[in-house]
Amino acid sequence: MHGIYLMEYKAQTTRQLVDTYFSLQWCRENIVVPIGVEQNSASNSQKLTIAIGNFSYLGTIGDFIKGRVSNAGLECQFIEKPPEEIQSLLDEASQQRIISDSSLDEFEFSDDAVLDALQGADDDNNPHGLDFDFDDSDEQIIEEAALDLSTEMLGTKIQQAAAKILINSARSGVSDIHLEPRQEEYKVRVRRDGVMQSYVSMPRSAGIKLTACLKNMANMDIAERRASQDGKIRRSFENQIMEFRCATAPGKFGEKMVMRFLNSNDDMLSLDVLISNEHVRDDFRKIIEEANGIIIVSGPTGSGKSTALASALREKDTGELNIVTAEDPIEYDLGGNIQQFPVIRAKGQSFANLLRTFLRQDPDVILIGETRDPETAESSMDAAETGHLVFTTLHANSASSSLTRLMDMEIPGYKLNASLRGVLAQRLLRKVCPSCSAERPINDAESQFTGLPVGTTARFANALNAEEKKQRKEEGSLCTRCNGTGYQGRIGTYELMKVNSNIRDAIKQQKSTHEIESVAVDDGMLTLKTYAVDLIAKQLTTISELRKICNTDH
Repeated sequence: MHGIYLMEYKAQTTRQLVDTYFSLQWCRENIVVPIGVEQNSASNSQKLTIAIGNFSYLGTIGDFIKGRVSNAGLECQFIEKPPEEIQSLLDEASQQRIISDSSLDEFEFSDDAVLDALQGADDDNNPHGLDFDFDDSDEQIIEEAALDLSTEMLGTKIQQAAAKILINSARSGVSDIHLEPRQEEYKVRVRRDGVMQSYVSMPRSAGIKLTACLKNMANMDIAERRASQDGKIRRSFENQIMEFRCATAPGKFGEKMVMRFLNSNDDMLSLDVLISNEHVRDDFRKIIEEANGIIIVSGPTGSGKSTALASALREKDTGELNIVTAEDPIEYDLGGNIQQFPVIRAKGQSFANLLRTFLRQDPDVILIGETRDPETAESSMDAAETGHLVFTTLHANSASSSLTRLMDMEIPGYKLNASLRGVLAQRLLRKVCPSCSAERPINDAESQFTGLPVGTTARFANALNAEEKKQRKEEGSLCTRCNGTGYQGRIGTYELMKVNSNIRDAIKQQKSTHEIESVAVDDGMLTLKTYAVDLIAKQLTTISELRKICNTDH
């Protein structure tokens, strides 16, 4: 042992040293483990003791190790241990907490409860059968496949569980993940195809640890549990960039966390993919080719407004324009030549203030993430009138109600008429599963609601309850594509109001929402309902989905 004494080994201390100076993966590959720091009373310095599997390796890695340690103001000393003992020490260290913040000393990140709970959830939600009980032979494969997630997947039990949830969500079409504290437990629920579904339950202690781990991944203050926080998790897996917008809020039984999956793949941000109706898509493209004016995308929360705007901006980004955005928060990394700026209200950086700043930056195209107050609305109109093309979103139920909402903000009619170019309203409908759905002719009531002729063949979802799913699974007859929900994926329904002389007259006369819609329909606008009925006729969605998004009276 080269005369060096053996100090008492503590797995938790070693894990902290591994994460501070090296990495778990590097230590495994080089058969090296730091095991403790001692005070040298003679020189008043600290020495880091490092166990190495073979002293012959020092000629290769010794200088690297000394450099890393000396940068931290420490000396290092080496002891030799059998390789299998070092790997055993690393295995023990890997089960310890990964978060080094001293405020989390009360947490022991070795709890199996999350992974145990996830085991049952995997049966229903993980058709790929991901296994997180890795042995040494798996490490290289995992590192190559997981990229940024390799650390979490090879780390503590809590990290493995966090990685597992993120990967399963990305693979199974989940848009939001909810970690919900209850009196006796923590529940994880997910929103898939717009509908909340139970995913897994776990003990409160495990849920607290999982929340802390995810907060650390999102660069939040893990010690702060009594104030709301925002953050973002960005990881890659199987060459796919995964981004999750994270938000926490203190509740009655503890800290709730919601993560929204932001899919920024090129295919997902294409108007050809988003807008299925060729005429609506072509008309929208003509509008966004305008040199100036304001274009509004409206709809409730979660209707795909941000995605539609991201698609439009990517098409505008030819390299010949100066494009700037103000977003709260920034959801997509648009890349290219698009400059994105976050709203930071604590520093006085509101939408309206950013817009005033943009006007001094020689912009051609401006995106205002959301119009929520009269000041922002009027500033956007002014920018559009002075030669800029402005995109923005508005929370409204239809294209016509978007106009009346702006009127309610006391935006003068002449400003609307001078600057507004078009309004795109949208919703997201669940796509019926092509494998297990049933075909049948629609009846009289369905015909009256949709306007389709009686006898038109449509698809109807075969949605199963929990007991039926369990029975089908035991029988081996559960649909593998939708897992018994009856739906797989979502598709947009749109209505595009082109602002022409007739619409301008309606605005000037301050007509009602219904009257403005009638004028637009007379001019050829497809309503949200009409667009969705066409999707039903093409057997892409169902009548029950249509009922969720429109009034039955028109």
